[in-house]
Amino acid sequence: MTLNETNTSPDNGDGNPAAHAPGMPVVAVIGDGQLARMMHTEAIELGQSVRLLAGAADASAAQVAADVVIGDYTNIDDLRRALKVADVMTFDHEHVPTEHLRQLISEGVNVQPGPDALVNAQDKLVMRKRLRELGAPVPPFAAIDSLEDALAFSEAVDGQVCLKARRGGYDGHGVWFPEGRDELEELVVKLLDAGTALMAEKKVTLARELSAMVARTPSGETAAWPVVESVQRGGVCAEAVAPAPELSPQLQDSTRGLAERIATELGVTGVLAVELFETRDANGQPEIFVNELAMRPHNTGHWTQDGCVTSQFEQHLRAVLDYPLGSTDTLATYTVMANVLAADVDPAEPMARRMAEVWKRYPNAKIHLYGKGFRPGRKIGHVNMVGEDLATVRAEARAAANYLVNATWA
Repeated sequence: MTLNETNTSPDNGDGNPAAHAPGMPVVAVIGDGQLARMMHTEAIELGQSVRLLAGAADASAAQVAADVVIGDYTNIDDLRRALKVADVMTFDHEHVPTEHLRQLISEGVNVQPGPDALVNAQDKLVMRKRLRELGAPVPPFAAIDSLEDALAFSEAVDGQVCLKARRGGYDGHGVWFPEGRDELEELVVKLLDAGTALMAEKKVTLARELSAMVARTPSGETAAWPVVESVQRGGVCAEAVAPAPELSPQLQDSTRGLAERIATELGVTGVLAVELFETRDANGQPEIFVNELAMRPHNTGHWTQDGCVTSQFEQHLRAVLDYPLGSTDTLATYTVMANVLAADVDPAEPMARRMAEVWKRYPNAKIHLYGKGFRPGRKIGHVNMVGEDLATVRAEARAAANYLVNATWA
């Protein structure tokens, strides 16, 4: 019996090491969500495929990958199993323990991005301190190890406190805006007692959120995409508009340059998303602050699949393999990505039928679904629309995403 015959099903947990093109490098992706799924799509086009470490055989990326290892990314032996036959290890999330990555590197594993860079996306306080050292614009911040720390910081920023879990928060989770001293005290005591490591930063007066995305290779080449506007609803990204409307050419260039500098100074490899706050200074002029970093493909970069010469997923693979990077030129004046966020109640109309109805009305709609089941508020896909008129493109992207969610055009 051949190796391929003994390992054709991900259910055995050991993967299918034969499911790769001869002579082509193999990328081990740690994580089984939609980002890994879309990386796999691009790997196929590059003549490659990924070797995936997934938590379950029916996870989003495991549904489509031919070589799936079932395991736990916090278990170093499971990581080792996933790395067999792989040339490089990369991620669709930042949560693999740093100590595991250091051990694997000591064993000769090619980890991209490495732990010294990745820790800046894992721990928000580490990231804030490092960015401040680099001179990057960040709001005032402090470690919160006690109630006294929180009260002192609140006094220093006139009560404008944003409280954050240092690790693990995303899509609005792990972020709190306490109103007044009493709520701050109650929240800090509760979180610290639960073992949550905390930091605080000054709450900014937000004009809008932006995202600057860049890719960097181990040999130091960088390529940045246009800065986009990120529209949040309920702490979750609902839309990305590329390029960010009404952003001056000077600020567009300087913000792209900031992302490239951060990637270089932190030693990031692969794709880096620099999430940004745009505020107004005392004279009403735009001012930029860094919010968070993500060292992987990112929701605000999904527009690149249909609006750019090189998508973030292809670029990430090229970058971690130290290939020359692709062009980041846009293919249209505007691209709008609208997330498909599941409604409170799943419509009776099957999703395949909803997709057909969207295409009847908008033949140019590019629908990307993640193979995920229904759960209220869950991110189950996105729609990309491109065009020359922003208002039209935006309205069509919103309408298409809304129909996929609700099965109505209202």
